[in-house]
Amino acid sequence: MSAGCSTGGQTTQSEQEAYVTVEGDGTWIGVDVGKTHHWVCAVDERGQKLLSLKVLNDEAQILEMITAVSGLAQSRVWAIDILGTPSALLLALLAQAGESVRYASGRLVAAMSTAYAGEGKTDAKDAYVIAETARIRTDLAVVDTDTDVVRTLGVLTGHRADLVADRVRMINRLRDLLTSVFPALEREFDFASCKGALVLLTGYATPEAIRRMGEARLSRWLRQRRVRGYADVAARAVAAAQSQHTVLVGQDVTASIVAELASTVLSQHERLKALDEQIQDTFAQHPQAAVIESMPGFGPVLGASLLVAAGDLAAFPTAGHLAAAAGLVPVPNDSGRRVGNLHKPRRYSRPLRHALYLSAQTSMMRAGPNRDYYLKKRDQGRTHSQAVIALARRRIDVLWALLRDDRAWTAAPPARAHAA
Repeated sequence: MSAGCSTGGQTTQSEQEAYVTVEGDGTWIGVDVGKTHHWVCAVDERGQKLLSLKVLNDEAQILEMITAVSGLAQSRVWAIDILGTPSALLLALLAQAGESVRYASGRLVAAMSTAYAGEGKTDAKDAYVIAETARIRTDLAVVDTDTDVVRTLGVLTGHRADLVADRVRMINRLRDLLTSVFPALEREFDFASCKGALVLLTGYATPEAIRRMGEARLSRWLRQRRVRGYADVAARAVAAAQSQHTVLVGQDVTASIVAELASTVLSQHERLKALDEQIQDTFAQHPQAAVIESMPGFGPVLGASLLVAAGDLAAFPTAGHLAAAAGLVPVPNDSGRRVGNLHKPRRYSRPLRHALYLSAQTSMMRAGPNRDYYLKKRDQGRTHSQAVIALARRRIDVLWALLRDDRAWTAAPPARAHAA
C-alpha cells in the first residue's frame, strides 16, 4: 500500500507494520475505530497477520485500503468495535463496496484481549484482537439495515438527552433568578411541568406588572396564547403578586432575563416534541419494535434507548446473557469455605440497565402482573429499588421469550398446543 493510505500523519516503523502474502482462502479484517484514524488488521484462517496499518478517517484513504484488502482473499469478513459517528464513513464505504461487516462490542473485545500476550493496549493490538474475534466467533451480529436504524436511533436519543439536560439547566437557572426577585411566584408553580407558567413569564415576571394587569385581563392574555387552565394560572399569579409589594434590586433586569429563559425553555419543549415524533417513526422501522413496545413500560423513546444500549437483542443466546449485560445478575465472590457471597457486578452496560430499570418502574405504576410482582417483593422486605430491580430481571425473561417467538406481549399467557 502507498504511504498516503497507511498514515494520517508521520508514523515510525514500530508504530506501523505491513505484511505481504499470497492470496488465501479467507481473510478476517478487524478495525479499531477512532475519530481521526482507524487501525486495520487482517488475519488468515490460521490467525497469521496479513497486514496491520493505520488509515486516516478519510474517504480516499479508506477506499484505497479497501481495494488493497480485497486483493488478499476472495472471502472477506470485516469486524468493527464501534457503531456510531466515528465509523459512519467507514461503514458507508464498506457497504458501497459490498463487504460483509460484523460488530464486535467493546466489552467482548476487552474480554478477548486477555487471552493474548502482553498487558499493553495499542490500536494495533486492538485491531488484531477484533480480527481474531471475527475469525473465532461466528455468532457476531451482522451490520445491516437494522443496525443502521439502531445507529440512527443512537444519534436521535443522544441529541434528545442533550436537549433534556439543557432544558433542566435552563429551568434551574430560571427558578434561581425568579427566587431573587419574586419568590412567591417561584413557589407557586412547577415550571418543569406547567407550560402555562412559562408562558406567563414571557410577558409578566414582576409583582407590579401582574397586579397592574389584574386577574381578568391576565386570564384573557393567557387564553389568547392557548394556555390550558388559563384562569387558574392567572388567579395563582395574581395571588402571589398580592403577597409582595417590595421592589427588589435588579428586578427589571432579572425579569427580562427570566422572560428570555422562559421563551428558550418553551422552544426546547417544542423541539423535544418534534424529536420524539422522529424517534417514534425511526423506532417503528426496526423489526423488533412492535414486540418491545407491546410490553408495559416501553414506549418509543425508552424502546429506542433499549435498542441503542443493547445493540442486537437477537445476539444474546439466553435471557441470562441479556440480564448479565445489564448488570442484573449477581456475581459470586467465593473463597475457601466462604460460599454464596454474591455482589453487584462491576462490568455491565449502565445505559442498558437504566433503560430496563425505567421500564420496570413505569410498568409497576399500573395494576397488572408487573405491579403485583413489585408489591410481592415489597411485602418480602425489599426496598423500592430492590423490588424494581427484581421486576426488571423478571421482565427480561419475558422480553427475551417474546423476541425469540416474535410475538407481542399479552396479559394472559399464550395457550399451549395440545398433543393430538
